[in-house]
Amino acid sequence: MGNRGRSTFLKRQKEQLRDQKKKQKEERKVQRKVESDSKPIVEGEDPDIAGIIPGPQPIREEDM
Repeated sequence: MGNRGRSTFLKRQKEQLRDQKKKQKEERKVQRKVESDSKPIVEGEDPDIAGIIPGPQPIREEDM
């Protein structure tokens, strides 16, 4: 009967770790949701192409 305690204890530790990771993941998900909602949306502008400048792009200093 002495062997049952250790495996049960380890199982409980694994469950707690799994629950902790799940909670952290949920918190990160909520944080990403808040950050994405805080970006201003301009009426009539497609958010996928917002800020893109058409035409030739300036030369990067890395390419010089």
